[in-house]
Amino acid sequence: MSKLEVLRNPKQRKLLFSAGMSWLFDAMEVGMISFIVAALAKEWSLSPGQVGVLTSINSIGMALGALLAGALADRFGRKAILMWTLLIFTIASGLSALATGFAVLCALRLVAGIGLGGELPVASTLVSESMPTAERGRAVVLLESFWAGGWIVSALIANFVIPEYGWRIAFAIGALPAFYALYLRRAIQDPPRYKNHTKLHKITFREKVATVWSAPHRRTTLMLWILWFTVIFSYYGMFLWLPSVVMAKGFTMVKSFQYVLIMTIAQLPGYFTAAYFIERYGRKFVLVVYLTLTAFSAIAFGLATTEATILTAGICLSFFNLGAWGGLYAYSPELYPTSVRSTGVGLATSVGRIGGVLAPLMVGMLVQREVAISLIFTIFFVTILIGAAAVLFWGRETKGQELAE
Repeated sequence: MSKLEVLRNPKQRKLLFSAGMSWLFDAMEVGMISFIVAALAKEWSLSPGQVGVLTSINSIGMALGALLAGALADRFGRKAILMWTLLIFTIASGLSALATGFAVLCALRLVAGIGLGGELPVASTLVSESMPTAERGRAVVLLESFWAGGWIVSALIANFVIPEYGWRIAFAIGALPAFYALYLRRAIQDPPRYKNHTKLHKITFREKVATVWSAPHRRTTLMLWILWFTVIFSYYGMFLWLPSVVMAKGFTMVKSFQYVLIMTIAQLPGYFTAAYFIERYGRKFVLVVYLTLTAFSAIAFGLATTEATILTAGICLSFFNLGAWGGLYAYSPELYPTSVRSTGVGLATSVGRIGGVLAPLMVGMLVQREVAISLIFTIFFVTILIGAAAVLFWGRETKGQELAE
């Protein structure tokens, strides 16, 4: 089978791009927050602690969304939950444009987070179950590459819209993808694997959780929870603060947005190289290598002071970190049987989102106490290496294996 067979098959191509666009909108929403808080901090005179709260409240919603959507997708289908999560976060984004104060905005970001967190594991499970074995990993990494597209769109909005028209317009733009849910209703279907399984029997949420932690899956679940926590902790700690950190290194807001746009573009080749290696050398190879190189890029970025070193380290950070994300989403659904697949991925994602709550708060607290950026990024260096070690020693390779029923 050709390495690009997944793009040549019309049905699979349509599914990949349909789910991918919903992923792009999700990323655009998350990315926009990192730029909006940099503008809000000036306009509303927010402290670093408040910035940390605003970015973390989104992750609290994402943790709830991942937990709920994973379980609901196993019960009601991948397609239905994907559409509802898309609607939830886009509507909440539009309402965020009308926020009159910090507390109101936090409440709306919590609701948006529920939709954002629910959409990601459901979309990856849907694509994973719908693709042939030889192309499954590559297809999910290509799905993840739409995340970079969303961040690029958010960075473009930050560069050309926020400085000119303000942050409210950026939130309003985030509401437009609600219309895309109408397209999804006809464009995608639940995979035959899921439909055939649900005809046989249904199990309760408690039984699904028990299965995820049963003897055959216990080590896998522990490894996956550690991996998701360390990846999300480091990602949201670093990337949601990226524009603010660049500004803290002495650059203007506009210049900061421009640099982050350049760094964001580096995510795309990170995904594409991971998509190539994941079917050639396996999931563990991609995760361990890309996470290790992410860790060293984090150290380099923390120590960078000049324009050249900041850009170089930032580009490497984006390249390797997002390549690892592609491997993470390809790997996770392959570790569980169909009856608990979305629940297992949802639980792991939800645990990871706890890291997404803690990291921005931690960075805000440390910045407020004037702790050196280099020391903050050393924390991320250690955290990422723990995740890589968990995969190396406890992970099992799933390359070329059929999904378990």
